[in-house]
Amino acid sequence: MTTSPTTAAATHPTPPTPAARQASPQAATRPASHKATATAKRTRRPHTPLHPRPSIPLTLVTGLVLLYTLLPLGWLVINATKDQKGLLDSFGLWFAEDTHFWDNISRTLAYDDGVFVRWLLNTLLYVTAGAGGATILAVLGGYALAKYDFPGRKAVFAVVLGAVAVPGTALAVPTFLMFSNMGLTNTPWAVIVPSLISPFGLYLMWVFAAEAVPTELLEAARIDGSGELRTFFTIALPLLMPGTVTVLLFSMVATWNNYFLPLIMIKDPDWYPLTLGLNAWNAQAQTAGGEAVFDLIITGSLLTIVPIVAVFLLLQRFWQSGLAAGSVKE
Repeated sequence: MTTSPTTAAATHPTPPTPAARQASPQAATRPASHKATATAKRTRRPHTPLHPRPSIPLTLVTGLVLLYTLLPLGWLVINATKDQKGLLDSFGLWFAEDTHFWDNISRTLAYDDGVFVRWLLNTLLYVTAGAGGATILAVLGGYALAKYDFPGRKAVFAVVLGAVAVPGTALAVPTFLMFSNMGLTNTPWAVIVPSLISPFGLYLMWVFAAEAVPTELLEAARIDGSGELRTFFTIALPLLMPGTVTVLLFSMVATWNNYFLPLIMIKDPDWYPLTLGLNAWNAQAQTAGGEAVFDLIITGSLLTIVPIVAVFLLLQRFWQSGLAAGSVKE
């Protein structure tokens, strides 16, 4: 049977020429785009507890909390650039016409024969001796309570929990009476010695050491002939570094911002920390003939928080490295 040319063309269509394909690029690319869309729909990650759906109300609440946190800091930075007249004449959340930031810093450091520098050194002394000593004692005590079994261990645990629940203000008057009988009031020891006791730091290191330092690792070191001190410093202490930094940060902030304990213990302005010193500057504006130095108070407050911010930025890598320690079961 003979097939006509027309029937053959209908049965076997001629493929489009390159010119025809170039004339309709959309027709050529449409299947690829549809295929990519279908692939994207199939590979879209489902919402799980690890990848939850974004919450608009939660985002708004977080933004409000962030604004509430940063607003006082912004107010402090802005007003530290103003002089005494600018503080009273300008809007609190915006800069004045003239900037006096560096002049305020120099006047703050030189005011009253440079007493601000003396208060800063006193605060550094209290933080170094008090917070540093509290961290060392918390690390040693927490490691011992977590890795050694001895009689009365449960009683110590109950005492530590009870000490955490007692507020520091409740112990202020008994502490003052005890130090007064020993003749240590109005001395740096009256601030340093109470700062050495940190029940919360001891409890935190106890819990952290129990999870971060495997008992099998300590037993292996003892079998190899390592002594207890060598095992602690070479094996346990590096593993305890994140918890140690956490306790150090908490102790530093508590001692740096401590106001009530120095208030009842110290009367000599030469031993004031920064908290009492700035309060004394603020109070002198309310006395007869006193000079109002609100611009210096604000600038001094800004200088007071700079060391704490710097310490957080320097130590945050040690802190963040152990936040999830012990959270995964092996």
